[in-house]
Amino acid sequence: MRIGLLAMSGVRAHDKKLLELGLTLPGFVERSKVIASLPSLGLLYLAACTPAGHEVHYFEAEADGAEPPEVYGFDLVAISTFSAQIFEAYAIADRLRNAGVRVAMGGLHVSVLPEEASLHADYVVVGEGENVWPAVVEAAASKAPAARFDSSSFAPVEIAALPVPRYEILGRRTYNRYTVQTTRGCPWRCDFCASTVMLKAPYRRRPVDQVARDISVIQHLYPNSFMEFADDNTFVDKQWGKELCRSLLPLRAKWFTETDVSVAEDTELLELMCRAGCREVLIGFESPSAAALAGLEQRADRKARWAPQYADSIRRIQSAGIAVNACFILGLDGQTTSVFEEILRFVAEVNPFDVQITALTPFPGTPLYERLVRENRILQPGAWHLCTLFDVNYQPAGMTPQELREGLYRLGEHIYSEEATRNRRRGFFAQRSRETT
Repeated sequence: MRIGLLAMSGVRAHDKKLLELGLTLPGFVERSKVIASLPSLGLLYLAACTPAGHEVHYFEAEADGAEPPEVYGFDLVAISTFSAQIFEAYAIADRLRNAGVRVAMGGLHVSVLPEEASLHADYVVVGEGENVWPAVVEAAASKAPAARFDSSSFAPVEIAALPVPRYEILGRRTYNRYTVQTTRGCPWRCDFCASTVMLKAPYRRRPVDQVARDISVIQHLYPNSFMEFADDNTFVDKQWGKELCRSLLPLRAKWFTETDVSVAEDTELLELMCRAGCREVLIGFESPSAAALAGLEQRADRKARWAPQYADSIRRIQSAGIAVNACFILGLDGQTTSVFEEILRFVAEVNPFDVQITALTPFPGTPLYERLVRENRILQPGAWHLCTLFDVNYQPAGMTPQELREGLYRLGEHIYSEEATRNRRRGFFAQRSRETT
């Protein structure tokens, strides 16, 4: 059987004003290009878990959401997508099925809304897919009727036993970064976070030698490549993190990852991260002040407790030679319109190398979404295409939707101006040089 794996990439904001400003992905402009070009690690794992005897090919949808014509020559096509592109994915799935191609869909959105996905796919996967995928392939090969496959009915995914993703099927496509997974999930529970919606298992760490193995495979296939760890929070476990960094030292790889601000508390870890090739960390600060963060992290209110140390933490991380991409969310319930000036002032004073500002986004399945539905605060129910992080589709508590939009416009224009960006970069290099002199 011929199997096509189709990745949907890129996130496009729909807000007309943002488009006019050239801020389709404000400040994220560079970051968005990276995200849009990241290969789908989930699909590469499915390829590695495909039973022998089947031919597997990797494809990516076009920038306008169109499918490559070659996928119509396959028996089964698996589609990977996010909420913001789900309607484009459904349209592709419908066209494929009308042409006689069987379609499988899975991922975050599909795991939350499997009934919706079942209207467009023959086989719907709920939860982690590696152990489910062979059953999907068998069903398609035998032309079994449409079905839902729930990962809870299969053995749990043991990430210590994951095979090497099939990086080689990416062929000669060029990517800014290649994805590697070191951990899966996050032990914290932020109410807005969609990344752990389908991960029912606890936070898991991969054996460090297997991470090094995967990176070595990428380096062999694509020399001088840059790595992105496809993790939600890599360095929660500081001792494991140090072990990981030591295992990476001989590889001389360069990499980016997401983590929380607690890495700033461990000088030894920061030194090892830098020596092991970490060039930048993305950290969700969400808001400069603790008041707006109260209750956001639902397990131990960590965001609010960490807030008073935010400025010092950024300086410590950047002084270790690691750039910080500081992420802020606009429109949290504890924020008023004063938050725009507050973030602008904080960024100017602290100089994180990169900044990302987004609008609070109620992704389906998250505690945030469920709460806003109960409070009748969703503006357009079911408008998943607005889950872009830049379109406003809810009623904020401390401002109007239009005030949030206008604040996003103004803040974006200031933060992402050439002068402001240049000043932040200068600030980073000044912090780093002070540490090395």
